[in-house]
Amino acid sequence: MMPKRALVVGLGIAGMSAAIGLRQAGWQPVIAERAPERRRGGYFIGLMPEGRQAAEDLGISGHLHTRNPPGGGKAWSLNRRGGLEPGLGFLHQPGDPAAVVRGDIEAALWEGVCGGGTDEPIPVWFATKPVGIDELDGGVRVLLEDTRTGALRNETFDLVVGADGLRSNVRRMVFGPHEEFMTDWHAMICAFQLKEQVPSFGESDSVTVARAGRAVWVFGFADRPPTVLLTYRTDDVQAEFAADRIARLREVFSDLDDPVVRHALDALEETPDFLFDSVHQVKMPTWSRGRVVLVGDAAWCLNLYSGMGATFGLLGGAELGRALRGHPGDLGAALTEWESRLRPSVVKHQHMARLKSQMFVPSNLPIEAVRSVAVRLACTLRERRRAKAQAA
Repeated sequence: MMPKRALVVGLGIAGMSAAIGLRQAGWQPVIAERAPERRRGGYFIGLMPEGRQAAEDLGISGHLHTRNPPGGGKAWSLNRRGGLEPGLGFLHQPGDPAAVVRGDIEAALWEGVCGGGTDEPIPVWFATKPVGIDELDGGVRVLLEDTRTGALRNETFDLVVGADGLRSNVRRMVFGPHEEFMTDWHAMICAFQLKEQVPSFGESDSVTVARAGRAVWVFGFADRPPTVLLTYRTDDVQAEFAADRIARLREVFSDLDDPVVRHALDALEETPDFLFDSVHQVKMPTWSRGRVVLVGDAAWCLNLYSGMGATFGLLGGAELGRALRGHPGDLGAALTEWESRLRPSVVKHQHMARLKSQMFVPSNLPIEAVRSVAVRLACTLRERRRAKAQAA
């Protein structure tokens, strides 16, 4: 019997994870990626225990390079008087996140896609995107376009996996317009790589400047320069995209005249690549329809404030493979089990992201004050635990 054939749309974390999970289940996946080549680099990611376990399940953990400074590194917070206080970095939260950039996870997944020396490589069609999806009896016909030449061709699959991100083309074609599923958080993010650490700080230090409505986060690593997250709240997301992005960011942070903010904004002027986007979550009543299923940001987008996006991108693919292995002859039962297993955790972390967003960028002055007290208390408790452990 010929293996069942699946099209995975998107060569990101969720897409490659799904493709490897499908191969583990005995399927024959193919990945379609609209870009002409594999993307590299990316901003800070803290990979949580569930994500590390998923990497193990997918067989890629041995290829995953992590960059944790000893003890999570030093973290600092800049107060309103311009003074430095001990802060809480992302790596200090429960679960001991693994510090990586997006490209570290994707490089490990790419090794898995290429076979890792033991499996058949998964074919990747670069510069290819679906422009039509029609379910047939027992299959799905996909009209594919070559993004370089415009040439079209039809292919038939047993399953289509949409792993093409927040503004998923697969979701739009099969489930409906983006507006039906994307919740607006009235916030913007800009993430990029620094060439060098903020002057006067240690190479792996993390620094936070959090004010009502806007914040700067510098995430330190053990073996590479930090990455930066600029984030702010806004009443008009569309107007943010209409303005010159760097000029707009300078305007938003214009009253924060300190070395950390100045260094970040000056570095942004020089960086060749940065992410600038609005903040959303995706909420859907179901993640599959017939023989089309969505994974990762296309299905649930926990968003950057949650700190769980990459973890659930890996987990979604690993769990999809597990469900298909458990129901080899019943795709509907497999997808139902897969969603019922994942959805409670996804919903929990979507709710928690609202609270976490206030830690990333407090929405007003009272919350900024509460956040400052909470960080000081957490730092005190952390130091007490450390001293107790050293004395034991």
